[in-house]
Amino acid sequence: MELTPEELVAEFRDAVTELYFARKRIAVLEAENTALRARLAAATAADEPTGATA
Repeated sequence: MELTPEELVAEFRDAVTELYFARKRIAVLEAENTALRARLAAATAADEPTGATA
């Protein structure tokens, strides 16, 4: 199946648009992941006794 130049341009624009939104979603997920890791670290640190020796 061959595409016309106009169809190729439309396909390219669609791909670029999808990539743009995927990158935005990745940035949101990375920020959420960082926040969750910080919460986990804080919760873990709060559960550990301070000044305890092994």
